[in-house]
Amino acid sequence: MTSHKIYVLPGDGIGPEVMQPAVAVMHKAAASAGVTLEVSEGLVGGVAIDATGTPLPAQTLAAAQASDAVLLGGVGGPKWDHLSMDQRPEKGLLGLRQGLGLFANLRPALLFAPLAEASSLKPELVVDLDILIIRELTGGIYFGEPRGVESRNNERVGFNTLVYAEHEIARIAKVGFELAQKRNGRLCSVDKANVLEVSQLWREVVSDGHKNFADVELSHMYVDNAAMQLVRAPKQFDVIVTGNMFGDILSDVAAMLTGSLGMLPSASLAASGLGLYEPVHGTAPDIAGQNKANPLATILSVAMLFRYSLDIPEAADAIESAVARVLDMGYRTPDIAGADKTLVGTVEMGELVMAQL
Repeated sequence: MTSHKIYVLPGDGIGPEVMQPAVAVMHKAAASAGVTLEVSEGLVGGVAIDATGTPLPAQTLAAAQASDAVLLGGVGGPKWDHLSMDQRPEKGLLGLRQGLGLFANLRPALLFAPLAEASSLKPELVVDLDILIIRELTGGIYFGEPRGVESRNNERVGFNTLVYAEHEIARIAKVGFELAQKRNGRLCSVDKANVLEVSQLWREVVSDGHKNFADVELSHMYVDNAAMQLVRAPKQFDVIVTGNMFGDILSDVAAMLTGSLGMLPSASLAASGLGLYEPVHGTAPDIAGQNKANPLATILSVAMLFRYSLDIPEAADAIESAVARVLDMGYRTPDIAGADKTLVGTVEMGELVMAQL
């Protein structure tokens, strides 16, 4: 049997709670596909700060680099808000992205039909919604230098630098074109080329890359218009590719079209195929330890792990189908609960998906 190394980082808040059923699902799906998993666990984020004094211990990064895929629960919480920016839990996640070379973030906004009523938009606008947002993850304003806060003319001034090199743009555009080829053949590149020089370069490089993907329909859209179109007529989009900050914002907008952040997985990929997989809902410290968290986003992240890093699409399909059947049966965690539905907790929802596998 083929064996794969999976590194699990439960993290903070509800991370450990949603991770437990997700790992159980992962093992069962792997066994059904005839593969074995070597699963180990480590520390990142706030729990790593508490245990070691740093949000990303050296051993955590080394173990992640030696793995085939990393599964993360989430990092952060008010407990560590008093720390300086370079010592907060989120720095652990940023360090993982850089240390693993994770340049492409994949955020699907897929609406399961039974949850159409949970969306903030009219059901007819979101039924059968299937958007993939590809966000460049290791460049842009979150990493640009110089940055900081300094005194100028007797007042504090904060500054960050938005910068992209041509190769960074070409690399993420290629991912966009390739995934559009496997979907409906449409790629929308989002920028702010009417104002920003870096966006003008972005548009030129993406357009140049289109020459190698003639079967993909390429369009360009300013980020403010893209935000408006996502809530006006979201089904016009197939694949969206954009920079780090714009992607951070637009992917959360798209997430809420589906009704709940608790349903959405994500993947962050390196050129090697190594990927970090995590739910997009964060650590939700207000409900931690109460058996209320929705584990489905983490379980669906496991499906993405099988599809993109392990190349076992049948396992991914099985997990996604199991989740769909549980939702069809009317089971809901509190974040997606509606009238006439059966309310269940984190543990119960995981057990239901296991039963459907």
